[in-house]
Amino acid sequence: MNLTIRAGKREDLPAVLELVQELAEYERAPDEVENTVERMATDAFGPQPVFGFLVAEKDGRIVGTAIYYTKYSTWKGRKLHLEDLIVTRQERGRKIGKALFEACLQLAKKGGYHSLTWQVLNWNEPAINFYKKYPVTFDDEWIDCSLKPE
Repeated sequence: MNLTIRAGKREDLPAVLELVQELAEYERAPDEVENTVERMATDAFGPQPVFGFLVAEKDGRIVGTAIYYTKYSTWKGRKLHLEDLIVTRQERGRKIGKALFEACLQLAKKGGYHSLTWQVLNWNEPAINFYKKYPVTFDDEWIDCSLKPE
């Protein structure tokens, strides 16, 4: 397998958004994706970037992505937050997710972040089992909250 993990580029965004849509379908929320390639381009490459991403490229085709951003803890300092780790359905089980995840761990280590954080749906057993291969702490104390400003 000819697999490359690299920093994402603007021209990768259409393929990345397709992966995001595939994830939304897997998570039973296909109509929830409101993002666009144009918005992602501004948010990743504009004057004030708010996220970065890696891509997994196999034989010249993007088959996975890891989307991340910096968050801040008043107790711990900077944390690298992994928003999404996505591998296309056809390529799952081939260690592509592992390669992307470990590349994110390296970004956190090299960047001097306190930790790498992420969320996983409580019913997503394949993902939970994947993360259990690492010395991960699963938190059952915090409740996620969200409010859309109107």
